[in-house]
Amino acid sequence: MIPAIAGDGSLFPIGKIDAHRRGQLHMAVSVFVFAGETLLVQRRAMDKYHCGGQWANTCCTHPHWGESASDCAHRRLFEELGLAMNLDACGIVDYRADVGNGLVENERVHVFRGDVAGEFPVRSFNRREVMDVAWIGPAKLRRQVQDTPERFTPWIRIYLDRWPELALQRAA
Repeated sequence: MIPAIAGDGSLFPIGKIDAHRRGQLHMAVSVFVFAGETLLVQRRAMDKYHCGGQWANTCCTHPHWGESASDCAHRRLFEELGLAMNLDACGIVDYRADVGNGLVENERVHVFRGDVAGEFPVRSFNRREVMDVAWIGPAKLRRQVQDTPERFTPWIRIYLDRWPELALQRAA
């Protein structure tokens, strides 16, 4: 069960697939790991329940009922990519997107940022969840999304369009 948000702002538990079938507003987490300006992205496993084989940000998921967004971000980053690191909460954004097969993401996303000293090979990722990873600079990512949007999840395209709202930038 994941936390969904009622019209009055209260939370209630709902099954993940049910939330997506109904287009119910629910809680989510997105993690962005950077090496300087370069972002670690993942290609979702082909058999994911939606958007299989598409590229997304470092990691995204839904908190379990009763789990904090921060605990969820750390848990899922380790489960998917085998990474454990400090993550900074950056902000909260809402988005809604059709993800195919009658499923709708209607999410209130807690955004987290992690920083590493430099790019490194990520070898211990969970192949049931992730089929590939890559480090990519912002200009190249934007160009690829523009040229071949079908290769990217709806939410990474939304995030790129709404980048300032994610509050991921570091103070100079």
